Amino acid sequence: MTNRKSLMLLVLLTFGVVLAACGGGDSADEDSSSDNGDAEKSETAKGETADFSSGLVTDVGGVDDKSFNQSAWEGLQEWGKEHDLEKGEGFDYAQSNNDSDYEPNLNRMVREDYNMVFGIGYKLEDAISDVADQYPDTNFAIVDSVVEGDNVASITFADHEGSFLAGVAAANKTNTGKVGFIGGTDSDLINKFEAGFVAGVKTVDSDIEVDVQYAGAFDAPDDGKLIASSMYNEDIDIIYHSSGATGNGVFAQAKDIKNSDPDRDIWVIGVDRDQYDEGQIGDQNVTLTSMVKRVDNAVQQVSNMAMDDDFPGGDVLEFGVEDNGVGLVDTNDEAYTDEIAEAAADWKQKIIDGDVDVPQTHDELDDYLDSL
Repeated sequence: MTNRKSLMLLVLLTFGVVLAACGGGDSADEDSSSDNGDAEKSETAKGETADFSSGLVTDVGGVDDKSFNQSAWEGLQEWGKEHDLEKGEGFDYAQSNNDSDYEPNLNRMVREDYNMVFGIGYKLEDAISDVADQYPDTNFAIVDSVVEGDNVASITFADHEGSFLAGVAAANKTNTGKVGFIGGTDSDLINKFEAGFVAGVKTVDSDIEVDVQYAGAFDAPDDGKLIASSMYNEDIDIIYHSSGATGNGVFAQAKDIKNSDPDRDIWVIGVDRDQYDEGQIGDQNVTLTSMVKRVDNAVQQVSNMAMDDDFPGGDVLEFGVEDNGVGLVDTNDEAYTDEIAEAAADWKQKIIDGDVDVPQTHDELDDYLDSL
């Protein structure tokens, strides 16, 4: 396993290779043999890029879920753009509509000769483990879980740290003293979001009430809307969701309320990617901020590592607040005020300095709250 320093070293090495490829050639004194050598290297690099392909398999949320899968797909598209590749010719995705699609989609990617295959989401853990074992010459990566194997890289995020900052923002913004959390499935992963968020809220003000509910799925926007309606009706004014496409229903409900009562202060904190656009309604926006996790950057970086024969197989890569792998965005600067941003920055530094050990589980959260 690698720690964060190892991860950053790998990234720097990757960037170093790219920079080295882009550098040189400016001197007027270089002879023609040098120019020919550079040209040959350039053609070789182009050939290697053309021969390398990277693909991903979504979970049930799909690449247009406005959240986790979409961020991963955007990262793969950026990787393709970086290397002048086109969808279907160098990079692509396979859509999973239910859990039974995971393994067939992964197998399809292997049969289509993709060199690098990502499984997006912890729900693909078993499928990645099985398929990677069958195809040791293909590089695989699992996002948000850990799978053992020399040809598998495990990409994780310190979701609890970013969610703690989301809790700090909510606590500094609420007018009612009541906030909510809506999760997709009640699982170890989403518990990290919940624990971090509740800890952040309570650290700022232990009297603030936090209502926690789970929809039971990441692709159920109708359920997300129903839960959000119940919360907002109970005077909750801010909801942080970690629920994939289910969160689309949370935004829909907040916008419905805002549309009927434009003066009501009502907010959603998005997740995984900047969800500012999802909160737009007329000239107002209900997205307070979003807890982004740079799945896009991770997919792009690991694809480059694999292409450069520096694939971190067998390693666990963790992206946290220290390396900006998770954090808050300030796109809605009218709502996400300088005061809130400063408070979040202060607590971010405390996490980096080790002054705060953010809980990741329900048991750790209970101990943390007892210590306040």
